[in-house]
Amino acid sequence: MSQTAAQRLRSWFVPIGIIVIAGLLITLVVLQVRGDGGAQGPAAAQQPQQADLTFVETRDDADVQTAGPVDAPVALVIYSDYQCPFCAKWSNDTLPTMMEYADKGDLRIEWRDVNQYGADSERGALAAHAAGKQGKFWEFHNALFPDGEHLTPEQLAEGSLIELAGTLGLDTEQFAADLTSPETLELVQQYARGGQELGVSGTPTFVLGGEPIVGAQPESVFVETFERALAQAN
Repeated sequence: MSQTAAQRLRSWFVPIGIIVIAGLLITLVVLQVRGDGGAQGPAAAQQPQQADLTFVETRDDADVQTAGPVDAPVALVIYSDYQCPFCAKWSNDTLPTMMEYADKGDLRIEWRDVNQYGADSERGALAAHAAGKQGKFWEFHNALFPDGEHLTPEQLAEGSLIELAGTLGLDTEQFAADLTSPETLELVQQYARGGQELGVSGTPTFVLGGEPIVGAQPESVFVETFERALAQAN
């Protein structure tokens, strides 16, 4: 990772922004038990409409965990975990619709893993990033959340992940090297710290068009929030 990119990542979370936004998200997640991403109603996604969290968007051309053009009018930043059942469900049910907006050039998607469930979660995030370095982040991501389910800890073991990379047509030697490289670990942990500093205490959590959304809300919440943000941007 270049020094410039690292500086950009570190600059997202200036102290004032951390204090203000953490307070907003704490208000949203106070009723959310860790991992209970499906417990909130649509109203929770609409409470902090006055907030502008667009500063969490990196808009970095070198970011391999993205979809959509870097200058899309609206961005969606996703804070997730590869051992979170609600993250898997949202990825299966709603992400495809968001991808359609990205394909049209209207949405920039940036994926961030906070790895709250420990080493297995982090290993999944490392593997997805390693696949992204070969241009297959989303293919590997989908394989980590097959049919809206997350993999078992055994399936997230290093050998299993390398085998999975082979089935997706990746260079397994390069994948294994990237999976275990200090650079990959540094970046993945930096993404996780970013979510923690923002105040993310449960997954999935989102920032869509500058608005926070907590939990695997119905697809309609994301569509309505996106359309509102797009109209404002245009």
